[in-house]
Order: sequence, then structure tokens, then C-alpha cells
Amino acid sequence: MLSRIMSGSIRNLDREYDCTVRLLDDTEYTCTIQRDAKGQYLFDLICHHLNLLEKDYFGIRYVDPDKQRHWLEVTKCIAKQMKYQDSPFDSQPPFTMCLRVKFYPPDPAALKEEITRYLVFLQIKRDLYHGRLLCKTSDAAMLAAFILQAEIGDYDPGKHPEGYSSKFQFFPKHSEKLERRISDIHKTELIGQTPETSELNFLQKAQMLETYGVDPHPCKDVSGNPAFLAFTPFGFVVLQGNKRVHFLKWNEVTKLKFEGKIFHIYANQKEDKKIILTYFAPTPEACKHLWKCGVENQAFYKLEKSSQVRTVSSSNLFFKGSRFRYSGRVAKEVMEQSAKIKREPPEIHRAGLVPSRSCPSITHGPRLTSVPRTRRRAVHISIMEGLESLRDSAHSTPVRSVSHGDSFMPRSRSLATNASEGSAVISDEAYSPSDSVLPTPVAEHSLELAVARQVNGAPCSIEEEKESEAGTPSVGEAGDLTDSRAAVEGAGGASSLSEVEQVNKFVLSVLRLLLVTIGLLFVLLLLLIVLTESDLDVAFLRDIRQTPEFEQFHYEYFCPLRRWFACKLRWAGSLLINK
Repeated sequence: MLSRIMSGSIRNLDREYDCTVRLLDDTEYTCTIQRDAKGQYLFDLICHHLNLLEKDYFGIRYVDPDKQRHWLEVTKCIAKQMKYQDSPFDSQPPFTMCLRVKFYPPDPAALKEEITRYLVFLQIKRDLYHGRLLCKTSDAAMLAAFILQAEIGDYDPGKHPEGYSSKFQFFPKHSEKLERRISDIHKTELIGQTPETSELNFLQKAQMLETYGVDPHPCKDVSGNPAFLAFTPFGFVVLQGNKRVHFLKWNEVTKLKFEGKIFHIYANQKEDKKIILTYFAPTPEACKHLWKCGVENQAFYKLEKSSQVRTVSSSNLFFKGSRFRYSGRVAKEVMEQSAKIKREPPEIHRAGLVPSRSCPSITHGPRLTSVPRTRRRAVHISIMEGLESLRDSAHSTPVRSVSHGDSFMPRSRSLATNASEGSAVISDEAYSPSDSVLPTPVAEHSLELAVARQVNGAPCSIEEEKESEAGTPSVGEAGDLTDSRAAVEGAGGASSLSEVEQVNKFVLSVLRLLLVTIGLLFVLLLLLIVLTESDLDVAFLRDIRQTPEFEQFHYEYFCPLRRWFACKLRWAGSLLINK
């Protein structure tokens, strides 16, 4: 009896595991979860712990053994998503994940509860610290002053000596002049603001920036130039050289597709202008993660109802690909549901500024950081270390170790083309979400792309491609046309696949389907022969032979068919003998 109880207890323990989730204030929530628990169960536990009702904006992120980041899917088993090589229940450490903002609210001030605004405030403060939220010097000083006011209160000469703002680090790197500006704003302009008011002002200021809500994914364009793709509440953006070189509203994006490492964005802009953007991710896993993030963001921000969500495929019909469906409410439904919340505001335990362990990028004295640094290294400003540093920033950018010969980090460059051709000018400073130096030079207005072709792999309209391929060139013109097309392709002007290539792919896919069908029929034929003609006395074969349906098939269809084939073979043999 005792051994039976002990064995039952051991089995119950084997069906549980520990899970640790790092929250936005860098505290940790640890719980024990059943082995078959789904992501929704863990997410609900955390939201209950935080007393959070407007939870649709948040998600749980984890990193697999290959250092690829993922969002935990709430409809799937947690253990199966963690992708450990061995069993996660044999001498493995507890699963470690992070709670982060997954969908940035388009208007943070419209959030119903203060607890939700505070958590979003913590996330955007992290974005600012790690260089994901780029801004001008004046905006940077104001944002940092709001953080100071929210977390240490009004300026007090007795508590805050000269140069007190230099003890805190709000950005990857900044100057003493900016520090003095932060102190001046905090001393004179923000007196009397409560933490709630300062946080709200911070959110409203950050919301106006072009990189608000940016979760950068490192890629390369068709010319091999590094770029960062991101999905925001307002649309799809591409960042290069500290500039937003592409912006597509969600209602303009018609399709997102990936094939291996290649990621395609299809869009319809004004005047029925169709464009296709093509980028290359570091790995197929990173490309799939990028695609899934795009599908989820587009569904969340674009659709009116969650009932409109459809399962999408990563590729065309007959091509091997993945299928994915966003599960959850959309932004409009979330706002409608939030308006119905009626309860006493929950108590908020705000975290103050804590000491920084080390700040190697700063050279003039020790600093404190406004972002808690639990189990996080200092931010390295080195270009080649950028992605590794970003991994410690606890956000959702896919990370993978790369060699110096094939780095996906941007390199400093200055690409300028003739203004008469309408091409964009790339800044000397390259955009990097982990080594951006604030204040960052950002244009006063959004960079509008009024042309179809750009040096950095910008779109080429479908109509222009068809016009360039129309007509049959003469022998004398063939060489010039080939050279011109090669130049256009080298400059990244044609980012979509040609019609011939698409037809070839379709033919190959049809042939592949036919081969698979023939293979299946051949396997079924072999199985039928084994069932009817062999003397194998196997249990499952014997059971099939004894069924009435099989006996009827054998005597009414198979035996006559066998006799017909035998007759035809004898007739063919007799013809050969007579000849």
C-alpha cells in the first residue's frame, strides 16, 4: 500500500513543473503548473497576481535553446512550446519567461485603469533605455524628466544635490548637456505633478514619436543592407540609418508571407499602386517569428471583430508552409470591454529608481538606471555586440549569434542619390535598437516615400515591372536591356518574383503533388496485396481480413480484377510466343 501511494505521488510530481515569469518591474512571479497546462492558464495566473483586467495588450515571451524569441501561444501546451531538447522535467531549471507589452495601445491615455497605464509606462521606459524609442534631444529631455518626477517626486535641494540627474541613466548613452536639461525641466516645469500625472504625460509624449511601439526584427533588404522591420499600432515600418524608410498603414497591407528566410509584404497604396517588399531574416525560425508577429498585429489593430479572424497560410496554394490563426480579441473589442470595467482602482506598488550595477558606456561617474536590472547585463554600445545586448533587454526581438562575416547588425554608411531621382538620403548614423545614441538625429517630419524605386530595396510597382518586361527586344537591344535589368536588380529595384518564376514554381508544386499522390497510391496498393495475397498471420491483418466489408471487397471486386489481369497477361504472352 505504501509503495503504491509513493509511486502515485511521484507520478503526480512528474506531471508538474516550476515556472518563473519576470514582470515589467523586474520582480519575479514563480508558480507550479501542470505538465499539460496551456499558455492561457499561466497568463491568467499572472494577470490575477497583478490585478490586471485590461490584459489583452500584454503577452508572455520566452527564448528557445537556439536563442530565438517567441510569444507564448495561449491555446497550446506550455511544455511543448519551450522546445527543450531533452525532457524539461529531468533536472531542468524552471521555465523562465517574461511578461511584456505585446500590442501597444494606440492611445495610452484612453486606457481605463491606472494599473494598465503604469505597466505600459514601464514597458516604454524600457524601450527608451534600450534605444528602441528614438527621439530628438528636446523630446528625450522631457521624457526623462517625466520619469524623474514620477519616481522621485518634486525636486528637493536637501535630497537632490547638484548634478543628481547624472546619477541616473535613462538612455543607452547621453551627454552632460542633456543631463542638465533634464534637471532644469524637473526642477521648474514639473513641480506638483503626481506620479499618475507624470506617467500619463510620459505616455502621451511617447505616443507621438515615430518609433512608439516598435519591436525591431533585424533583417536585410534585397541589396544586402541591414534593416529593422517592426509592427506598430498604426502599421508596418522599416527602419534604416536612423530613418523610417517605409511606412505602410494596416489597411494598405494585403498579405504577409514567408518562405524560408524570405519575408514578403504585399500592399496596395493610393491610386491602386501595388508594391511588394522583400527582406531576408537571419534564420528561417526568425522569419517565421516575424511573420507570426505581423499576422497578430494586423489582426489586432485592423479588424473590427475577432469573429473576422481567419487562419492564414505562410505561402501560396500547393507550396509547403505554415498555418497560423490569431487567438484573442481585437483592439476595438478591447476598448469596448474596458469601458465596462467598474471597480475600485487597485493599489499600485511603484518601483523607485534602483542602483545600476555597471554602465560601461558612461565615463563621467557612477549612475543609477531608471530601469531595474535584475539578471541583465549592461548595455554594450559596440556594433557587433548589439544583438547580444538586445537579448538582455528583455523584449521580443529575435536574437541569434552571428559571425563577424555575416552580421545582421547595421553598419555605418552614407548612401545618397541624386535628389532629382527622388531617392531617399540615408543618415550616417545606422539604426540599431541596442546601440542607438540619444539624442538621435531624426527628421522633424515622417519620411514620405513618393517614388516607387529606392536604393535601399524600396518597392517597385507591379505596373512598372510589367512595362519593363513588355515587348521583345532586337538583337542589338538585348545587351543593353540585360545590362539595365542587371543594374536595377543590383540596386534592389525589383523586389518581387517574376511571372516566369512564379509559373515555374506553380508547375513544380503541381508535379510535387502528383508525385506524392502516386506514392500514396503505390503504398495503398502494396498494403492491399499484403492483405489479400500474403500468408502473414499478424493480429491486425487477421482482424482486417475477417471483417465483412473486406470479405465482400475481396470476393466481389478484387478476385474478378485479378482474373481479368491474369487473362490479359496470358493473352499478351501468347502473342509474344506466336511472333
